[in-house]
Amino acid sequence: MPQPDTLPRCPWCGTDPLYVAYHDTDWGVPEHDPRALWEKLVLDGFQAGLSWITILRKRPAFRRAFAGFDPQIVARFTDADVARLLADAEIVRHRGKIEAAIRGAQAWIRIEETTGFASFLWNFVGGVPQINARASVAEVPTSTPDSMAMSVALKAAGFKFCGPTITYAFMQATGMVNDHLVTCHRHPAYGG
Repeated sequence: MPQPDTLPRCPWCGTDPLYVAYHDTDWGVPEHDPRALWEKLVLDGFQAGLSWITILRKRPAFRRAFAGFDPQIVARFTDADVARLLADAEIVRHRGKIEAAIRGAQAWIRIEETTGFASFLWNFVGGVPQINARASVAEVPTSTPDSMAMSVALKAAGFKFCGPTITYAFMQATGMVNDHLVTCHRHPAYGG
């Protein structure tokens, strides 16, 4: 078996050790924990207009700033918390995204109490990961009908920064769709 640094991978992760580790251990792994799903959705929203590696490098600071991504705590954030976050140079300081995370936490609570946040999201793929067989990055779409439907439903529930491109990236990250290329060691056809 090849050594970890020579394994065939999706080209988007490059050679940055943090990005490679994320690709190899996190991206595309089916996630069913409702709090972890909310964290990834919030981080994908913060990524809008930025590169994912920027958010990945700031993820520990985001976790600290947003109370470990506990929606019950974040839902009660006040204007003072927004000011604190806007002053935190270790995260992305964008008022709209910060306020969207707080509103998203409130929406998360409502959904969790009724249908369950994980069930709500996984229903868009029928409850099981969709395994794609793409040979190149050019074949990977930026959105799909499922991500469009998820976007509409999330916005109707009170979420922001969750357009169909963001929701598709979220679906990829959380393993709802497997878009590891067929040549990647993490694709099931390869044995990953």
